[in-house]
Amino acid sequence: MSGSYHVAAAMQAYASRAAVLLLAVCCVGDVLAEDWPQFRGRRSGGVSESKQSLPAEVSPESHLLWKADVPAGHSSPVLVGDRIFMTAADGERLLTLALDRATGKQIWEKEIPHDGLETIHQTGSLAQSSPAADGEIVVSFFGSAGLFAFDRDGNLLWHHRMGPFRNDFGAGSSPIIEGDLVILLQDHDIDSFIAAFDKRTGREVWRQDRSEFLRNYSTPVIWTVEGQKQIVVAATLRIVGYDLETGKEVWTVRGVSRIINMTPVIGPDNILYAACYSPGNGGDDRVTPLAVDELFASDADVNGTIEEPEFPSHPFKSRFSQLDRNKDGHLSRAEYEVASRPHREGRNVVLAIAPGGQGDITSTHVKWEFLKQIPYCPSPLYYQGLLFMVKNGGILSVLDASSGNLLKLKRLRATGDYYASPVAGDGKVFLLSQQGELTVLSADSLEELHTVNFNGDGHATPAVADGRLYLRIGDSLYCFGDSVIQTQ
Repeated sequence: MSGSYHVAAAMQAYASRAAVLLLAVCCVGDVLAEDWPQFRGRRSGGVSESKQSLPAEVSPESHLLWKADVPAGHSSPVLVGDRIFMTAADGERLLTLALDRATGKQIWEKEIPHDGLETIHQTGSLAQSSPAADGEIVVSFFGSAGLFAFDRDGNLLWHHRMGPFRNDFGAGSSPIIEGDLVILLQDHDIDSFIAAFDKRTGREVWRQDRSEFLRNYSTPVIWTVEGQKQIVVAATLRIVGYDLETGKEVWTVRGVSRIINMTPVIGPDNILYAACYSPGNGGDDRVTPLAVDELFASDADVNGTIEEPEFPSHPFKSRFSQLDRNKDGHLSRAEYEVASRPHREGRNVVLAIAPGGQGDITSTHVKWEFLKQIPYCPSPLYYQGLLFMVKNGGILSVLDASSGNLLKLKRLRATGDYYASPVAGDGKVFLLSQQGELTVLSADSLEELHTVNFNGDGHATPAVADGRLYLRIGDSLYCFGDSVIQTQ
């Protein structure tokens, strides 16, 4: 990877502002107190702990506090203090934005320099990774354009270029901030890694090679075990816990799917829950790879590699670009062996993992498994002792988190595709379909309280904080609540 540059002028301004109190909490009126600082909020849990009520029957005409026009993107808004931070793509312009949390008015916009736009999946976006913020800095990530750190006023602090990544679906995992470290995971067809950067200077603190892991899109989560913080990553065939300070692998659980898009979640019981699903990895839709010798019998020009026209009729033919890890148009035996192994060994499963242990803890710390109705993209939600999952078609599964037993299986009225992850607060679960249909579910009765169609693109996971629901749909950001926000 290429190096970084540091903006010295901004650092002095940053240092003077770092100690400034960004938010005053008092007892008058409705005052902001809760942050949602990264993808799915604190610890990526997807839950607002605020005691303030959240409206159920929201719509463009009901409980709307404000609506802001924003450039499109699939990344989620994050909330810290009096500001909202977002990433966006406006044509070929890659943007990091700051908005006023009380009004939705734009405070600043910074364009991200790039040498060219990356190839992305047909359902993707050039703004897929959510930013992370902590009141001192905000970091945003745009694939090969790199990782950018700004102060709260939009002054650039540092920047690391990345890649170019070999992945025709684009980059998707989001950065997180833990203490003084920015953690970035990037799993691609080659050159996968996880790294930690000093949040103030951008200095790389450590980096771990992850060459065995192919393309994945899970965002890491922080798990505190016996007083020690670990970074948990769910990815190709195994879940790994890394020591936060050193990046060294502490434990692993094997037997999961080949590609993982979903972020694990940690319950109040400190149990880790991970949902792992890939097409072709389970049940009736399992795709068995061709044997190496069977495939290379089709090497018509006898050059020792397989080119796409030579690939025999098989479901893998459409995945040639994934098998061809270095994207040179020639599939070698070594590439095929590495890329086809996850198809043979991958397993779709939901796991509950107990904390503690070192090395391979698959047989010792897995509390239960669940094997049905697993989503492809939306992360599981732990809320009030239950695990909520939603998959394409609006199929909702609710599990007892202590046992893994299925408590509810139903089809929502919103039967579209689902990319956004469920979030919760005030006894309600919010589920947003790709078609912009929002379902509000009672966490107690598991009944649908409300469904409304916003008629726009709903890829971004909502944010919930302080009695406010923030929905990014198409080129709009909505803020819903029962009363007007006050800040001091």
